[in-house]
Amino acid sequence: MADRRLQVFHAVAKHLSFTKAAEALFMTQPAVTFQIRQLEEHFNTRLFDRAHGRIALTPAGQAALEYAERILELSAEMDTRMKEMGGQVAGALLIGASTTIAEYLLPPVLGEFKMAYPGVVPRLFVANSEAVQARIAERTLDLGFIEGESHLPSLVTDVCCDDELQVVCAPAHPLARQAAATPQMLAEYPYVSREPGSGTREVIDSYLDRAGVRPDSLQVVMELGSPEAIKGLLSAGNAFAIMSRATAAKEARAGELARVPLAPRLTRHLSVVYPKERFHSRLVNSFVQFAKERLAAQQAAESARPAA
Repeated sequence: MADRRLQVFHAVAKHLSFTKAAEALFMTQPAVTFQIRQLEEHFNTRLFDRAHGRIALTPAGQAALEYAERILELSAEMDTRMKEMGGQVAGALLIGASTTIAEYLLPPVLGEFKMAYPGVVPRLFVANSEAVQARIAERTLDLGFIEGESHLPSLVTDVCCDDELQVVCAPAHPLARQAAATPQMLAEYPYVSREPGSGTREVIDSYLDRAGVRPDSLQVVMELGSPEAIKGLLSAGNAFAIMSRATAAKEARAGELARVPLAPRLTRHLSVVYPKERFHSRLVNSFVQFAKERLAAQQAAESARPAA
């Protein structure tokens, strides 16, 4: 119910970019510019300084942003409260998820939740953990699923379950013949890494550091942001990657890829994160609890499977 101009202003102020705000709001850039111009005419003051291809908030814009955040939050809370007083668990559910979780773990959870609550319309934003957290902090997402825990003070982290990372390679790769792979072994072979900002990469780099192996000592031949692209590369070449056990489960069962535990084993938390605030809708609370239970059950079942 909040004024659309305030929503647009809030997005531009957070991104400090008309282009990025347009992308986040699924609008054209001229439409975003028009809404900002209308708001500035309404207040009879400039909200942004525009110079040299960059924008910045004016003092009036900074004050307007503080009010806009309070107004938008209250508007969303009112809308949700009114629906819940009518007994509904319904509406849009804006979810972010890191690539691994979104592609391999979350789809069945979303499907089951949709069956239980037909009036809910989930919308999934997929990116690395860093980008997901940024969108939640901007309040453009209700909640998100990431690897590890959030480092942003404005977000709450609830651990869902543990996830094991393993060496993944072609069945003919020398590492595939090992019962376990030590960090020291890894530097001997070409390595495909996740991209900077990936939660998986952060966990792996930290693990290697603790083992006394510098991450930059590995023979990185490529950095990729897609687990599917990584698996395709591994099956066709002589490199290895370190990935979630669940990511390569189907290929391991088919004999297309091999999974080798690390020694010592490498596990990480999978977490749900959301903004720190007093009010959480019944819809968000219901989905968080539902997802935590389903993800924990999924990972327990996968861990019980024999290694392939």
